[in-house]
Amino acid sequence: MSVVPDIARAVTAVAPSDRLVAFGARIAGDEARTRIVLDFDRPPTIETRYIANPDRIVVDLPATAFAFAEADLKATGLFSDIRYGSMDAASARLVLTAARPARLVTADVKPNENGDGYRLVLDAELVPEQDFAALVSGQAWSGQSSDAAVTDAVPVAAAAADEFVIAIDAGHGGIDAGATGASTKASEKDITLAFAKILNEKLKGLPGIRAVMTRDTDKFLSLSERVLIARQKGADLLISLHADTLRQADIRGATVYTISDKASDHMAAQLAERENFSDTIGGVELPTETEAEVGDILLDLTRRETQAFSIAMAQAVVGSFDGQISLINNPHRHAGFRVLQAPDVPSVLLELGFLSNKDDEKLLLDPVWREKVAGLLVDAIKRYRQPDLANGG
Repeated sequence: MSVVPDIARAVTAVAPSDRLVAFGARIAGDEARTRIVLDFDRPPTIETRYIANPDRIVVDLPATAFAFAEADLKATGLFSDIRYGSMDAASARLVLTAARPARLVTADVKPNENGDGYRLVLDAELVPEQDFAALVSGQAWSGQSSDAAVTDAVPVAAAAADEFVIAIDAGHGGIDAGATGASTKASEKDITLAFAKILNEKLKGLPGIRAVMTRDTDKFLSLSERVLIARQKGADLLISLHADTLRQADIRGATVYTISDKASDHMAAQLAERENFSDTIGGVELPTETEAEVGDILLDLTRRETQAFSIAMAQAVVGSFDGQISLINNPHRHAGFRVLQAPDVPSVLLELGFLSNKDDEKLLLDPVWREKVAGLLVDAIKRYRQPDLANGG
């Protein structure tokens, strides 16, 4: 069992009046030189940068509606993959993944000759690996403004003594649409956000519980940002919501994952690899763990305790769902999901179902089913909290 490798692109067909509109696109070239042209209704401001491993050229734009056909900007020539979409309400991004190291020799905005708007012209050429490495190391941008590494030094918000804080993480968003429905072409990012809002509303009315959402709009967040938000909000628990796809369309049901260096099975490993790919789609420089962190014994002990609590939450979810909704075989699994990496916040990743299965897809889009599952998840949270409440926590 393996996960479908292609991830749907995020395309906005209709935009508010304050957004730029990219109404046309074309690409041509070969493995030595490639040109990309985007047509806009107004002149865009752009910023470009380079990221290694994999080698990418990132073009940041103001808020933009991408109204051209996806086939018009299909990866070719120097580029093995092209992604584009919103980052948040004020910005958008074009991410060009290079098959071999490449650099931009042209990045110009010009009026169209026929007077119909403006065009952004990007000319890329093949360069030696050492030249690309020099481009990456020589730029001022470091990536820290949008993707802070997760360490034990992150300032954590103080919660009320009797308050249990739950971070609800709607997976994917913005340029990263996630998986796509087999029948309806529904985007995973929209399904997870809709479910997150329902869960948030159900938790609002519970005494002693405060729910926070890592995102409540269609915006891109790096995996480290999601963890950082949870920690800064003083979260006692993080629940990351997903609805992925598999090659095997007959596999269906909910699955709950906890973090582990070694995956429980091949499917879990493939799924973690796919979910961790979200940062690459969004043009994020991947964080690296420092030797100091690895060697910190106290931090390692904290992680062990946190892992035990994460497993307890996973078991509570399985217990609440069992007999009520469809569960995959062996519903508690584990793998190296970066969104579950907080050393001091118990965290689980919940696959609500698989968009590759028509039955699951139908349920994932059903408001009644969503309400039911959100209620069962609230029951699981209550079950998880029982030991704390019994001990006066």
